[in-house]
Amino acid sequence: SSGINAEYGEAGYAKTGQTRAHLLLAFTLGVKEVIIAVNKMDTTTPEYSEKRFDEIKGEVSAYLKKIGYQVPKIPFIPISGFRGDNMCPPVKGEPEPPNNMPWFKGSAVKIGKKMEGSATVKYLTDALDIVTPPERPTAKPLRLPLQDVYKIGGI
Repeated sequence: SSGINAEYGEAGYAKTGQTRAHLLLAFTLGVKEVIIAVNKMDTTTPEYSEKRFDEIKGEVSAYLKKIGYQVPKIPFIPISGFRGDNMCPPVKGEPEPPNNMPWFKGSAVKIGKKMEGSATVKYLTDALDIVTPPERPTAKPLRLPLQDVYKIGGI
């Protein structure tokens, strides 16, 4: 999951930003699925700005496509971690939290290896639930990367 700060988003997805670096590194390491959470929507001007969310979504979508991700499979969810907006669905039996982003009806995503299915994701926890677990080559030998070799003297 990648988080983007809606308040100062330019620093995150600018050419030298952390968001770009992390997404490129994740793709290089073989991460096939990501979730984009646009955080701090409560700090935009005006608060919970749909325009700001769409601006960030457009910029990041273009970059994801450029590095090789399948953008239709990636959910973009505007959240406020501080206030809990769009983090998880409301608990049954408890009062409904305020809907600070009535413009957000959910993120339509394609699911499955060949994008044969589709789903609409409104909450961050729902996006985590639809991630397809990677296939592990359990029949093959375990390989671990070697970072450094140390010689311990006196033994």
